[in-house]
Amino acid sequence: MVERHLPKPRDLAPLMQFKKPELSAKKRRLEKALTVADLRTIARRRTPKAAFDYTEGAAEGEISLARARQAFEDIEFHPSILRDVSSVDTSREVLGGPVALPFGIAPTGFTRMMQSEGERAGAAAAGAAGIPFSLSTMGTASIEDVREANPHGRNWFQLYMWKDRDRSMALVDRAAKAGFDTLLVTVDVPVAGARLRDKRNGMSIPPALTPGTVVNAIPRPAWWINFLTTEPLAFASLDRWSGTVAELLDTMFDPTVDFEDLRWIKEQWPGKVVVKGVQNLADARRLADLGVDGIILSNHGGRQLDRAPIPFHLLPEVVREVGDDLEVHLDTGIMSGADIVAAVALGARFTLVGRAYLYGLMAGGREGVDRVIDILRSEIERTMRLLGVVSLDELEPGHVTQLTRLEPRPR
Repeated sequence: MVERHLPKPRDLAPLMQFKKPELSAKKRRLEKALTVADLRTIARRRTPKAAFDYTEGAAEGEISLARARQAFEDIEFHPSILRDVSSVDTSREVLGGPVALPFGIAPTGFTRMMQSEGERAGAAAAGAAGIPFSLSTMGTASIEDVREANPHGRNWFQLYMWKDRDRSMALVDRAAKAGFDTLLVTVDVPVAGARLRDKRNGMSIPPALTPGTVVNAIPRPAWWINFLTTEPLAFASLDRWSGTVAELLDTMFDPTVDFEDLRWIKEQWPGKVVVKGVQNLADARRLADLGVDGIILSNHGGRQLDRAPIPFHLLPEVVREVGDDLEVHLDTGIMSGADIVAAVALGARFTLVGRAYLYGLMAGGREGVDRVIDILRSEIERTMRLLGVVSLDELEPGHVTQLTRLEPRPR
C-alpha cells in the first residue's frame, strides 16, 4: 500500500513557480521561437507575400536552394566523449580581425521592404554580437547610415560592378572612407537569374498595389503602417528606380567583368578583398593566384543559376586546393548552428547567413535579429560541446561525414 498525505504548502512552492508575464507581444513571440524555422513561421505571418517570397524564393525551379539545404541535412557528426567541455570558445580571427562567432550577416538587397528597420537593425545587432555586417550595393540604407548604426563593429561592403564604372568605384571610395574593412566583390551576377516568384507576384520597387496585394495585406496591418509612415523605400546607393527587380538588375550589372577588372578593383581598395560566388575549383585556384584575401563558395542562395553546384559539397576539395593561400568562406543553405559547425569542421574559415537573418528581421525588427543570432550562437555552442570540442580550431574533417544522395554518372 502507498501511504498518502495532503501536500504541505512548503512542498508545493518549488513546483509551482509562476513565470512573470511578458506584456510585450513582440517579446512573447520571439521568446517562443527556438529555431530559425520558428522565426520563419512568424515572419511569414507578418509579412506580405511579395516581400516574403522575395526573401524565401530562388531561381526557376528552386532546385539549387533545395539541394543546398538538403546537403546540410545529409551530414553525420562523429562526437568524441569524456572531454571537458564546460567552456567553449566560438571566436577566431577572420580577414585580419576578430569575430565572436563563426558567421556574419550576408549582404541582402531591398531589406527595408521586408521590415522597415532594415539594414540599420542588422548592423546594430551584428555590432552588439561582435560579428561582421555586410551591406549590399542593393541595400536600402546608405554606407554612412550603416556606419552610424555599427560605429565600432566590423562593416563589409558588397560590390556589384555596374556598367557605369565611375559610379561603382565612387561607392567603393565611400565605403573605404566610412571605415569598412572588407570589400565583397560578387561575381555570379552577369545577368539576373529568373526569379519566378517575383515575376508572378509582380514584385517591383516601389511595390505595386494590385487587388491581390491589398487582400494579402489586410491581415498584416503592422507591416503597412511601418511601410507607409517611414521614409520611402529607395536604394540608398542608387538613384530612385521604378520598375521590376529583374529590369533593374539587367540594367545595372555589367556582363563584361573579367579577372583583369577584378585585379583593377583590388588595386583600388585599401582593405581586404573577398570574391563572392565561386563555384568551381579552377576559379578558386585562379583567384588564389591573383592574391585576393578570401573567397566565398556560394551559388547566391540559389537565386541565379538553378542546378548550380552545392557550395557545401565543394568545400572540402576547395580547402585542400587553396586553403593555405586564402580564406575559404561559405554561404547558401545555412539554417542552423549545426550547419555552421559542419562547415567549419570541413575547413570553412567563416560563414554568412542571409535568409536566416531576414527571417529574424521580419519576425521582430532589431530584436528579431538579436534573437536569430542568439539561436545560432546557442546551437553552435551546444553542437561543439556534444562533439567534444572547446574551440573552433579543434573542429576537423573527421567530425563530419557528408552523406551522399546525388552522385554524378560516369561520363
